[in-house]
Amino acid sequence: NVGAGAGSYEPLHRRITAVEPSAKMIAQRRPSAATVVQAGAEDLPFEDKSFDAAMAVLTIHHWSDKERGVAEMRRVTRGRIVFLTYDPAFRGFWLADYFPALVTLDEGQMPAMADYARWLGPVTVAPVPIPHDCTDGFLAGYWRRPAAYLDERVRRAMSSFWAIGDVSEGLEKLGHDLESGAWERRYADLVGLETLDCGYRLVATR
Repeated sequence: NVGAGAGSYEPLHRRITAVEPSAKMIAQRRPSAATVVQAGAEDLPFEDKSFDAAMAVLTIHHWSDKERGVAEMRRVTRGRIVFLTYDPAFRGFWLADYFPALVTLDEGQMPAMADYARWLGPVTVAPVPIPHDCTDGFLAGYWRRPAAYLDERVRRAMSSFWAIGDVSEGLEKLGHDLESGAWERRYADLVGLETLDCGYRLVATR
């Protein structure tokens, strides 16, 4: 599990080796059977073909050299490699209407879907619909609960909001639209949906 963070996305019934560069994140991990190694994706401290499979969940945008990190995952893995990531070409998530800097940010930090095929060979790319009551605090987790984005505690858990800086104008506009009912009128088609494609993609080698 490369870029494992605090281990939130690790399978429970698999033998896992977690790789995480941040000592602070490692300290937040709950007790588990996973082996934890402090290292970056770009220089994995393992022999060739050490693992049956490799995964990287919502992490590749933090890597300093994405192509090298992917190559390292390929080097140490015998079988399938899986990424949960975001398609920077996606334009269907309403939050960008209030914070357009998110689009620019993703275009600059997220690999294009074509990059994965260039780095890894044939891959499958599948949408990952987000449930309306998602309990994970990533960026699109509150797509049907827009008032949550007005909460500083919610935004603090989203690295994208740290990265784009001043968001006061977008917050003011969103708050006004929620109060006036403009948001609900504009995005009325979302209210009855159970899940929504917000641009997240599961990329897997074949």
